[in-house]
Amino acid sequence: MSPRSAGRSAILPMTHTGPVRSSSAERVLDVAENLVAQRGFNAVSYADIAAQLGVSKPALHYHFAGKGDLGSALITRYASRFGAALTALDAAGTAPQTRLEGYAALYLAVLEEDRMCLCGMLAAEYRTLPTPMQDAVRDFFAANEAWLCTVLRDGRADGTLQFHGSPPDTAAMIIGCLEGAMLVARPFHDTARFKAAADNLLAGLTAA
Repeated sequence: MSPRSAGRSAILPMTHTGPVRSSSAERVLDVAENLVAQRGFNAVSYADIAAQLGVSKPALHYHFAGKGDLGSALITRYASRFGAALTALDAAGTAPQTRLEGYAALYLAVLEEDRMCLCGMLAAEYRTLPTPMQDAVRDFFAANEAWLCTVLRDGRADGTLQFHGSPPDTAAMIIGCLEGAMLVARPFHDTARFKAAADNLLAGLTAA
Protein backbone atom coordinates (compact mmCIF):
# COMPACT_ATOMS: atom_id res chain seq x y z
CA MET A 1 0.00 0.00 0.00
CA SER A 2 1.37 3.41 -0.93
CA PRO A 3 1.81 6.12 1.71
CA ARG A 4 -1.04 8.10 0.20
CA SER A 5 -3.46 5.19 0.16
CA ALA A 6 -2.46 4.34 3.71
CA GLY A 7 -3.14 7.91 4.77
CA ARG A 8 -6.55 8.00 3.16
CA SER A 9 -7.74 4.81 4.77
CA ALA A 10 -6.53 6.02 8.13
CA ILE A 11 -7.93 9.53 8.34
CA LEU A 12 -10.84 9.99 5.94
CA PRO A 13 -13.37 7.58 7.44
CA MET A 14 -15.15 9.20 10.37
CA THR A 15 -14.50 6.24 12.62
CA HIS A 16 -15.99 6.54 16.07
CA THR A 17 -12.90 6.70 18.23
CA GLY A 18 -12.77 8.20 21.69
CA PRO A 19 -15.67 8.25 24.15
CA VAL A 20 -18.51 5.85 23.44
CA ARG A 21 -21.56 7.77 22.25
CA SER A 22 -24.95 6.88 20.88
CA SER A 23 -25.31 6.54 17.14
CA SER A 24 -27.42 9.70 17.05
CA ALA A 25 -24.70 11.68 18.83
CA GLU A 26 -22.15 10.37 16.34
CA ARG A 27 -24.36 11.50 13.47
CA VAL A 28 -24.45 14.97 14.98
CA LEU A 29 -20.65 14.99 15.09
CA ASP A 30 -20.39 13.69 11.53
CA VAL A 31 -22.57 16.47 10.15
CA ALA A 32 -20.98 19.14 12.35
CA GLU A 33 -17.46 18.09 11.34
CA ASN A 34 -18.27 18.33 7.64
CA LEU A 35 -19.86 21.73 8.05
CA VAL A 36 -17.06 23.15 10.20
CA ALA A 37 -14.37 21.79 7.86
CA GLN A 38 -16.11 23.55 4.97
CA ARG A 39 -17.27 26.80 6.57
CA GLY A 40 -15.45 27.29 9.86
CA PHE A 41 -16.80 26.95 13.40
CA ASN A 42 -18.33 30.40 13.76
CA ALA A 43 -20.23 30.07 10.47
CA VAL A 44 -22.01 26.91 11.61
CA SER A 45 -25.06 27.04 13.87
CA TYR A 46 -27.13 24.43 15.62
CA ALA A 47 -29.87 25.32 13.15
CA ASP A 48 -27.59 24.32 10.25
CA ILE A 49 -26.80 20.98 11.85
CA ALA A 50 -30.40 20.30 12.82
CA ALA A 51 -31.59 21.09 9.29
CA GLN A 52 -29.20 18.56 7.75
CA LEU A 53 -30.19 15.90 10.26
CA GLY A 54 -33.89 16.65 10.04
CA VAL A 55 -34.21 17.10 13.81
CA SER A 56 -34.98 19.96 16.17
CA LYS A 57 -32.33 22.12 17.86
CA PRO A 58 -33.38 20.84 21.33
CA ALA A 59 -32.48 17.34 20.09
CA LEU A 60 -28.91 18.55 19.55
CA HIS A 61 -28.75 20.13 23.01
CA TYR A 62 -29.68 16.75 24.46
CA HIS A 63 -26.34 15.40 23.26
CA PHE A 64 -24.21 18.57 23.48
CA ALA A 65 -25.46 21.21 25.90
CA GLY A 66 -23.74 24.07 24.12
CA LYS A 67 -21.82 24.77 20.95
CA GLY A 68 -18.56 24.82 22.90
CA ASP A 69 -19.26 21.28 24.14
CA LEU A 70 -19.89 20.18 20.57
CA GLY A 71 -16.69 21.86 19.40
CA SER A 72 -14.60 20.17 22.09
CA ALA A 73 -16.09 16.80 21.16
CA LEU A 74 -15.28 17.42 17.51
CA ILE A 75 -11.63 18.17 18.26
CA THR A 76 -11.28 15.18 20.58
CA ARG A 77 -12.65 12.82 17.96
CA TYR A 78 -10.63 14.34 15.13
CA ALA A 79 -7.40 14.29 17.15
CA SER A 80 -8.00 10.67 18.11
CA ARG A 81 -8.55 9.70 14.50
CA PHE A 82 -5.49 11.64 13.33
CA GLY A 83 -3.41 10.09 16.09
CA ALA A 84 -4.52 6.63 14.99
CA ALA A 85 -3.33 7.48 11.47
CA LEU A 86 0.09 8.45 12.79
CA THR A 87 0.26 5.24 14.79
CA ALA A 88 -0.53 3.31 11.62
CA LEU A 89 2.32 5.06 9.80
CA ASP A 90 4.68 4.08 12.60
CA ALA A 91 3.41 0.50 12.68
CA ALA A 92 4.18 0.11 8.97
CA GLY A 93 7.86 0.25 9.88
CA THR A 94 8.75 2.38 6.89
CA ALA A 95 11.67 4.78 6.47
CA PRO A 96 11.43 8.32 7.90
CA GLN A 97 11.03 9.83 4.43
CA THR A 98 8.13 7.49 3.66
CA ARG A 99 6.48 8.37 6.96
CA LEU A 100 6.70 12.06 6.05
CA GLU A 101 5.12 11.28 2.68
CA GLY A 102 2.35 9.46 4.49
CA TYR A 103 1.87 12.46 6.78
CA ALA A 104 1.46 14.82 3.82
CA ALA A 105 -0.97 12.31 2.29
CA LEU A 106 -3.28 12.72 5.29
CA TYR A 107 -3.75 16.38 4.41
CA LEU A 108 -4.16 15.63 0.72
CA ALA A 109 -6.88 13.09 1.43
CA VAL A 110 -8.87 15.68 3.38
CA LEU A 111 -8.42 18.30 0.66
CA GLU A 112 -9.60 15.86 -2.00
CA GLU A 113 -12.89 15.63 -0.09
CA ASP A 114 -13.25 19.43 -0.46
CA ARG A 115 -12.64 19.86 3.24
CA MET A 116 -9.92 21.47 5.32
CA CYS A 117 -8.04 20.12 8.30
CA LEU A 118 -10.54 20.60 11.13
CA CYS A 119 -7.98 21.98 13.55
CA GLY A 120 -6.49 24.17 10.85
CA MET A 121 -9.89 25.76 10.34
CA LEU A 122 -10.31 26.20 14.07
CA ALA A 123 -6.83 27.73 14.41
CA ALA A 124 -7.94 30.52 12.05
CA GLU A 125 -10.75 31.31 14.53
CA TYR A 126 -8.64 30.65 17.62
CA ARG A 127 -9.26 33.91 19.48
CA THR A 128 -13.04 33.52 19.25
CA LEU A 129 -13.15 29.93 20.51
CA PRO A 130 -14.03 28.89 24.07
CA THR A 131 -10.96 28.22 26.22
CA PRO A 132 -11.39 24.40 26.25
CA MET A 133 -11.44 24.41 22.46
CA GLN A 134 -8.37 26.64 22.31
CA ASP A 135 -6.52 24.21 24.57
CA ALA A 136 -7.59 21.24 22.46
CA VAL A 137 -6.43 22.89 19.22
CA ARG A 138 -3.02 23.61 20.74
CA ASP A 139 -2.80 20.02 21.99
CA PHE A 140 -3.56 18.71 18.50
CA PHE A 141 -0.72 20.64 16.91
CA ALA A 142 1.64 19.87 19.79
CA ALA A 143 1.00 16.14 19.34
CA ASN A 144 1.64 16.43 15.61
CA GLU A 145 4.85 18.34 16.18
CA ALA A 146 6.03 15.73 18.69
CA TRP A 147 5.41 12.94 16.17
CA LEU A 148 7.21 14.83 13.43
CA CYS A 149 10.16 15.50 15.74
CA THR A 150 10.59 11.75 16.23
CA VAL A 151 10.50 11.14 12.47
CA LEU A 152 12.95 13.97 11.82
CA ARG A 153 15.38 12.73 14.46
CA ASP A 154 15.19 9.23 13.02
CA GLY A 155 15.86 10.57 9.53
CA ARG A 156 18.78 12.71 10.65
CA ALA A 157 20.23 9.75 12.54
CA ASP A 158 20.10 7.36 9.57
CA GLY A 159 21.13 10.02 7.05
CA THR A 160 17.95 9.96 4.97
CA LEU A 161 16.69 13.41 5.98
CA GLN A 162 18.50 16.74 6.08
CA PHE A 163 17.34 20.03 7.53
CA HIS A 164 18.72 23.15 9.15
CA GLY A 165 17.83 23.99 12.71
CA SER A 166 16.21 21.87 15.37
CA PRO A 167 13.63 19.10 14.88
CA PRO A 168 10.96 21.14 16.76
CA ASP A 169 11.48 24.15 14.50
CA THR A 170 11.41 21.97 11.40
CA ALA A 171 8.31 20.13 12.61
CA ALA A 172 6.50 23.44 13.09
CA MET A 173 7.59 24.48 9.59
CA ILE A 174 6.22 21.27 8.05
CA ILE A 175 2.81 21.73 9.67
CA GLY A 176 2.69 25.40 8.73
CA CYS A 177 3.59 24.65 5.12
CA LEU A 178 1.02 21.87 4.73
CA GLU A 179 -1.79 23.83 6.40
CA GLY A 180 -0.92 26.89 4.31
CA ALA A 181 -0.75 24.87 1.10
CA MET A 182 -4.26 23.58 1.80
CA LEU A 183 -5.57 27.12 2.22
CA VAL A 184 -3.97 28.36 -0.99
CA ALA A 185 -5.11 25.36 -3.04
CA ARG A 186 -8.71 25.52 -1.86
CA PRO A 187 -9.89 28.68 -3.72
CA PHE A 188 -8.64 27.17 -6.98
CA HIS A 189 -10.25 23.76 -6.34
CA ASP A 190 -6.88 22.40 -7.44
CA THR A 191 -5.24 19.67 -5.39
CA ALA A 192 -2.29 19.78 -7.80
CA ARG A 193 -1.24 23.03 -6.12
CA PHE A 194 -1.11 21.27 -2.78
CA LYS A 195 0.73 18.26 -4.22
CA ALA A 196 3.37 20.49 -5.77
CA ALA A 197 3.92 22.36 -2.52
CA ALA A 198 4.06 19.16 -0.46
CA ASP A 199 6.44 17.47 -2.94
CA ASN A 200 8.78 20.47 -2.89
CA LEU A 201 8.68 20.56 0.89
CA LEU A 202 9.57 16.87 1.19
CA ALA A 203 12.24 17.12 -1.51
CA GLY A 204 13.96 19.81 0.51
CA LEU A 205 14.09 17.49 3.52
CA THR A 206 15.43 14.47 1.62
CA ALA A 207 19.16 13.88 1.87
CA ALA A 208 21.03 13.73 -1.43
